[in-house]
Amino acid sequence: MPNKKALGILALAGVEPYQEKANEEYMSAEQLKHFKLILEAWRTQLREEVDRTVTHMKDEAANFPDPVDRAAQEEEFSLELRTRDRERKLIKKIEKTLQLIEEDDFGFCNSCGIEIGIRRLEARPTADLCIECKTLAEIKERQLAG
Repeated sequence: MPNKKALGILALAGVEPYQEKANEEYMSAEQLKHFKLILEAWRTQLREEVDRTVTHMKDEAANFPDPVDRAAQEEEFSLELRTRDRERKLIKKIEKTLQLIEEDDFGFCNSCGIEIGIRRLEARPTADLCIECKTLAEIKERQLAG
């Protein structure tokens, strides 16, 4: 086996890309376990980030006499809070996806019902559309925005 490094979310969970076995059923118990491990590791990492931000903001909070320093600190805190808000929404999406795994309803497109695919789900474990439906949704979104 070549010395391939797992990247991103797989590395975070400490797993290698899933190797399907011959005649293995899509979303078998092993595959579901693989994705559950990835999602739980990702959720844990995001929760730790939230905790670090709270601690950081408490430690860094200072009442600067200089308005420029105060404004810079407020801008930094605002950016951190926006990032945490996005992460909070992602945690909710991860929890929704974990619920789908528990209900044995994970890995299939919400729009057309076909298999999303192992590699796509490893790249984006919270995906709920196959690549074709996602592409169509993005085209429609651009047309409505334009």
